[in-house]
Amino acid sequence: MLACGDAPIPPRLAELATVTAPAVPTKPDFDELLPRLDELGERTTSVPRLIVVGEDAALAAALTRLMRSERLSVELAYVAATRTAATRLYRLPTGSPAADLAVLGRAAPLPLVRDDSGTALVGLASITGPEGGELVGETYADSTRLFSGTVRSVRVAPTLEAPGVRATVGRGWGFLGPRWTSARAVQTGSTAAVVTRDGVTTPRSLKRCSFYRHPQDWLLVR
Repeated sequence: MLACGDAPIPPRLAELATVTAPAVPTKPDFDELLPRLDELGERTTSVPRLIVVGEDAALAAALTRLMRSERLSVELAYVAATRTAATRLYRLPTGSPAADLAVLGRAAPLPLVRDDSGTALVGLASITGPEGGELVGETYADSTRLFSGTVRSVRVAPTLEAPGVRATVGRGWGFLGPRWTSARAVQTGSTAAVVTRDGVTTPRSLKRCSFYRHPQDWLLVR
């Protein structure tokens, strides 16, 4: 189990082998954990399962590390204390029921969505201008242009099945019109785009950002 930040650990999980990490784990936090998963897979016939206790950013960090280290055969289970974008998307329980599911549930493949920095997206990304201001540029979902000019923001999320990713444009304070456009890739070009991915904001503005489906699926306990 990977316990992140100050997330409460349900009693059902209290006796599991645990690695603690910050709310947003980084590569060094997985240096001890991943070899232990490898050893578990070698000793048993069962597929290794990693239970992540924390918020969406913690789950995304774990998935990112599995993807980058070519360990996507490892099952991921997610235990969040409260509702998040990812728990809503994947229809997951929270708290003690999530802990029960993490132990007893079965994993199913899902499209893995990543960005062009090689970071996985598990719940929701928002793209705005600097300091949350208007976004100037254009966004395409595959060959469909979602906007060109100025909008309030763009939101991007994974889908539960093909093609893998979807996006919606906010032209005012709300999100109006057709809500989502699905695609294999969503690409934004801008004079200055700030991306908040699963609650983590990029430290600097970007000229381009892309979210697209990875060739290999990931395994989530649902």
